[in-house]
Amino acid sequence: MTLGEEFRAAREARGLTLSDVAEQIHIRSVYLAGIESEDWTSIGAPVYVRGFIRTYARFLSLDVERAVQIFNERSPSSAMPPPVPDYGVPSERERGGPSPWIWVGAVVAVALLAFVGYEYFLLQAAPRTAVTATTGNPAQPSPSPEGSMAVVPAASHAATSPTPSASESPSGDEKNALFVKLSERSWLRVVVDGKSQMEGIFPAGTQRAFKGKSAVVRAGNAGGVNLRVNGKSVGKLGASGDVVERTFSLTGE
Repeated sequence: MTLGEEFRAAREARGLTLSDVAEQIHIRSVYLAGIESEDWTSIGAPVYVRGFIRTYARFLSLDVERAVQIFNERSPSSAMPPPVPDYGVPSERERGGPSPWIWVGAVVAVALLAFVGYEYFLLQAAPRTAVTATTGNPAQPSPSPEGSMAVVPAASHAATSPTPSASESPSGDEKNALFVKLSERSWLRVVVDGKSQMEGIFPAGTQRAFKGKSAVVRAGNAGGVNLRVNGKSVGKLGASGDVVERTFSLTGE
């Protein structure tokens, strides 16, 4: 009779099942079955097998040292120790990993931060020297979005702005009107009669028309902003990358 058969016979003589024994000696029934079938690799390293044999043999009133000696004689000389037996501690799979919604939220947060950072970089990329000119009025200093300030006399701006020809007389629909067209992406603010009409970063191709008595146009990339005032082309608001603010009268005076 083998060692495993001795254990099985002693258990059955007591009228016990593997589950009954497992509940009393707190060893999982799969390991008890491994002892009775002498499937040592299903239990683990020899040190665990010897401990289980001792506990099981003591419970069945068998010769503990003899059972351990038989195991030592018959066990493989180079048994590979499998993982430590599970004593009821849940595995990583049973505990479960982080919720997928956590990963989704993290991706959304990173994308939002990247977008905000990109928009902030575009605003900061504009030169810190603002060019201010006022049509028909003395030049006055005006702070740029970045906080710096510079003044260019109206006469110097007139040298860079095209002079409307006689054929550019305003039509009825274009009187008291300001037309804005963007050839490049730019931050832009338009105030008509003291009320803000548009403000933000707009893409190339944006076109808007405004009616009123006076308008103030401020751009973060003046070279990408083209204007028509009362039907007359003003051309670009300034050089590419310049921060420029100009005031226009829309009454035709």
